[in-house]
Amino acid sequence: MDAAEAPDAAAAPEAAEASALARESAGLPQDLVFVDLETTGGNAAYHRITEVGIVRVEKGVSVEEWSSLVNPECRIPSHIESFTGISNEMVAAAPRFADIAKLVLEKLQSPSPPVFVAHNARFDYAFLRAEFRRVNVRFSAKVLCTVKLSRRLFPQYPRHSLDALMERHDLVCSARHRALGDARVLSDFWFKLRGELPEAALAAAARSVLAANNLPAHLPEGLAEELPEGPGVYRFFGLDDVLLYIGRSNSLRTRILGHFAAAHSDAGEGKLGRQVRRVDWLETAGELGALLREAEWFKRQRPPYNRRLKPAADSCTLRLEEHTGAAELVAIADVEPAELMRCCGAFHSHRDARKALIEIARAQQLCLKVLGLEQSAGSCFAYQVGKCKGACIGKEPLILHNVRAQMALSPLKLKAWPFPGRVALRERDSFGGAELHVLDHWTYLGTARCEEELAALAATEAPAAFEPHVYRILLRYFANHPKLDWHDLRGRTRIH
Repeated sequence: MDAAEAPDAAAAPEAAEASALARESAGLPQDLVFVDLETTGGNAAYHRITEVGIVRVEKGVSVEEWSSLVNPECRIPSHIESFTGISNEMVAAAPRFADIAKLVLEKLQSPSPPVFVAHNARFDYAFLRAEFRRVNVRFSAKVLCTVKLSRRLFPQYPRHSLDALMERHDLVCSARHRALGDARVLSDFWFKLRGELPEAALAAAARSVLAANNLPAHLPEGLAEELPEGPGVYRFFGLDDVLLYIGRSNSLRTRILGHFAAAHSDAGEGKLGRQVRRVDWLETAGELGALLREAEWFKRQRPPYNRRLKPAADSCTLRLEEHTGAAELVAIADVEPAELMRCCGAFHSHRDARKALIEIARAQQLCLKVLGLEQSAGSCFAYQVGKCKGACIGKEPLILHNVRAQMALSPLKLKAWPFPGRVALRERDSFGGAELHVLDHWTYLGTARCEEELAALAATEAPAAFEPHVYRILLRYFANHPKLDWHDLRGRTRIH
């Protein structure tokens, strides 16, 4: 090297550092950890990590790759084993997450808090936070999801799975569906983007994805990335941990974030969002589990922002008197269970039941006076305008009117329990897992995820009350799912 070249060589590290600083100031992250996990299932609340893979980048340069199998302290389901290739034998001698938690935390946070990058990042981030919580370690990070980044940069493409990204950007994976192999692909994808796109465009897209997770400052840090995508129920708490609201959704993340997106408005939802100080939730296998859990929570709690929900005690049904033809509006709680199957409809309130009966009477030219809904001397008003066949004045025989009334109300007749007794209704999630909802004569007893929970619910004493809200939920579900996966819990044997 001649003397003229020496200053340039000495200045090279400084130039690289200056370039890195320029990128950082433009918003392009320079310190990142690319993370992929393998797990025993898709729900961070119930399933565990079986493998961790991390690729660390500092100042724009890849500096380390690390991975470890993890003993999940539970069995790996066969369908997961065949998908990842990680068997129960492979993890038997592996360290538990508690044994490597300190090391994993160092790699995710050293030397300074990097950006956490993963594909469908909420999955990996939620699992790591759940594992850290089990060992009483707090973990949070800025999270960049490569699915969202790809959608932001390439909206013209419909698919943004990891396989789609590999095909589209000519990326190769040495071990697909293994943690380090997939983490390497994410790192390669990032460096491919840096080489092919203008830095300003990539930085703007990354900032946009990172900013999309922002929540009001009064909520816990990292909450947005912890929220799951799947179905479930959630609760909002205000100052002094006062319960404000109970909700459910097929996408907890979308629905919960939607409340806070409206927090700047004067609408009711915006007002609610500004008062929330804590959020908790329960993931479910599907919509039925969310509906049943929501109904169960409402039985015990009446949050102020759930004004549209009617108390179960107000639920009402209709009962036709055989001799007079009058329709009696009675509280469901006052009817003996054996008599309920002679009643029609499960309404939220006396008012709703009366309104429904009036509409049916008008449609079928039934007499409101005979039904007990109108008090007048002589004929009813509907007869005077040609809308009643005259049962009120004897023109139509009362027995005929009663038969017509029974036929008109027959679609509303409360349905008999379609099973031999107490049953467990299986609902599967999108990852192959399942929940077993234990039901007994239109009453929800609880949900089991393991044999011990199922045994406890199967042995629960018989319920004393008909639950109108559960009845409506199950009727809709049965109508939309003609093929049910259910198991008789009388003399129960093990359910696989």
